[in-house]
Amino acid sequence: MQLLAPAGIALLAACCSSAAAATPAYRVAAEVAVPGDDGWDYLSADSGSGHLFIAHGSKIQVLNLADLTPAGEVTDIKGAHGVALATDLGHGYISSGRSDSVVEFDVHTLARLREIATSGGNPDAILYDAATHQVFTFNGRGRNASVIDARTDTVVATIPLNAKPEFAVDDLDGRIYVNLEDTNSLAVIDAATHAVVATWKLTGCDEPSGLAIDRAHRRLFSVCSNQKLLVVDSTSGKIVTTLPIGAHVDGVAFDPGTQLAFASGGDGTMTVVHEETPQKFAVSQTVATKTGARTVTLDETTHRVYTVTAKYDSKAGPGNRPQVVPRTFAVLMLDR
Repeated sequence: MQLLAPAGIALLAACCSSAAAATPAYRVAAEVAVPGDDGWDYLSADSGSGHLFIAHGSKIQVLNLADLTPAGEVTDIKGAHGVALATDLGHGYISSGRSDSVVEFDVHTLARLREIATSGGNPDAILYDAATHQVFTFNGRGRNASVIDARTDTVVATIPLNAKPEFAVDDLDGRIYVNLEDTNSLAVIDAATHAVVATWKLTGCDEPSGLAIDRAHRRLFSVCSNQKLLVVDSTSGKIVTTLPIGAHVDGVAFDPGTQLAFASGGDGTMTVVHEETPQKFAVSQTVATKTGARTVTLDETTHRVYTVTAKYDSKAGPGNRPQVVPRTFAVLMLDR
């Protein structure tokens, strides 16, 4: 890893709007270069292990949260999308989109353990439900979800969704929630029975992608391609409110310690939403990040927020997709 400042982490001055007096103001406090020129997807901060997991092309890159120095890699992934950590079992699971499989690894040594075929094409979002010891993969091309028993590493169920699933969260009480991108809706899954028990229309939301949850107050945060964030009651599916956010958002995270949600936009903005009460929400700040920083995670212990991006060439590549400028991939850390 090439650090952008001799001291180890470059402190940057970031332009951000004034925050409400009751909420902390965030800024981009660090930018650290990470090797690799491939595309990227989800990232996950795990305060228990002190690691940041980044899905980056053909590998998962692991950094130490304390100083964003390298901690290791899990390699030979064919299209890494995300990581689910079964810390109670000592295992991690990576969705490998191009091989229609999940790669299992040891969370302590990062050693690759085995590969498990999914029951649907292009596994993307992935989560571990500790209550049932199950891994759920949400398969974009399969339009379904695969359920893997983490104790036996076998697929035990396939859940038809009849839509393209995006990000998913659980409530630690037996329910899984997943955004359905092409039907502008949200499905509720019973983790024990593997049944879809409800499908809620996200009225006013186009192509929902990122999803976060406030478990204590039973609120879901769904971000949409038409620059909206919907707050949804996780018991009834009722839309509590709709808020404006940046463009090209693909991720959202919620911090129960500060009652703040963070919607990360590929337009170079991070919208911070304050939950004043379970019925009242307001945009408290818009932080300038960088173009392409569309996914997000946070460390609930330190309240730091992380996103990743790279610089783009003005010339389009295959399929008119922007080309990444070599050796510009980096992690941005937002702090108060």
